[in-house]
Amino acid sequence: MDYRQLGRSGLRVSELCLGTMMFGNQTNEKDAIEIIAAAKDGGVNFIDSADVYNGGAAEQITGKAIKADRGDWVLCSKMGNATGTNPNSRGLSRHWVLEGTEACLKRLDTDYLDVLCLHREDRDVPLEETMLAVASLIRDGKVRYFGMSNFRPWRAAIVSQMCDDLGIDRPVMFQPQYNMLNRTAEYDLIPLALHYGIGLVPYSPLARGVLTGKYRAGQEPDPDSRAGRKDARMLATEWREESLAIAEKVAAYAATRKTNSVTLATQWVLANKSVSSVIAGPRTLQQWQGYVEALNYDYSAQDEETLSAMVPAGHDSTPGYIDPAYPVEGRVTR
Repeated sequence: MDYRQLGRSGLRVSELCLGTMMFGNQTNEKDAIEIIAAAKDGGVNFIDSADVYNGGAAEQITGKAIKADRGDWVLCSKMGNATGTNPNSRGLSRHWVLEGTEACLKRLDTDYLDVLCLHREDRDVPLEETMLAVASLIRDGKVRYFGMSNFRPWRAAIVSQMCDDLGIDRPVMFQPQYNMLNRTAEYDLIPLALHYGIGLVPYSPLARGVLTGKYRAGQEPDPDSRAGRKDARMLATEWREESLAIAEKVAAYAATRKTNSVTLATQWVLANKSVSSVIAGPRTLQQWQGYVEALNYDYSAQDEETLSAMVPAGHDSTPGYIDPAYPVEGRVTR
């Protein structure tokens, strides 16, 4: 396992980060603990969770599994999405940043988070309010660093500059969606992260499973697969004919290189020198082992040239596609 610096911070994290989104739902507690143990044995020191993952079950399982060797882990959890019906139990107000983080710590059974990640933007709350609340958590020792996920690049830039203006620590991490089928982060987010010294920790390197090569255009997916379970987020994003067609090309190329699509997709993300670590979110131990095996592959210049030619730099696999969760905001008619 190689370790990379997380942005300009002093933290060094394993190039694979264990994502726990499936834990407590698709992955039961026993299997999840087995996956965490296997990751630890393989040299992984970076684990990622969130308050909304399966009603907090993912955090509870994670905390239980790492409690005995808590100091060996760089533990990240995310907050900001709605966790209940209370209108104040969501977002990035000072109230919820402080209270929600306390709830995360309780579920994780730990005194501190190595990284608190703001899971999504909250346009109803002034950024100063959020940043000062995060700064107070860092000052109190409950959070050591903070990061962002799913922020628009211009908002991430404002946050970074605001931290400088307020005299508080800049974010050390950004979690964008980034894979061979979605290269939009290359346009402005990655240059922004480099400018401000923010470490990139992409999620969904397999495009929610499309890049595993197990799906075929025009064919019904396996009922046990994410697409077969009609995962709403996947169907709204990666489940497109263009992406499926490219995934088939990746699988065909992988066969010529005597490897598989998971390996190439994982290595393609890690080959970007701006990336500190990549989040791998397995459902089974076998899936986790597939990610680990990918690290043994000798990624070549031929691989980079072939794979990067499938989707233009800075673009998505489908020309003109816009993620419905992040609509274009720049035109409001009179």
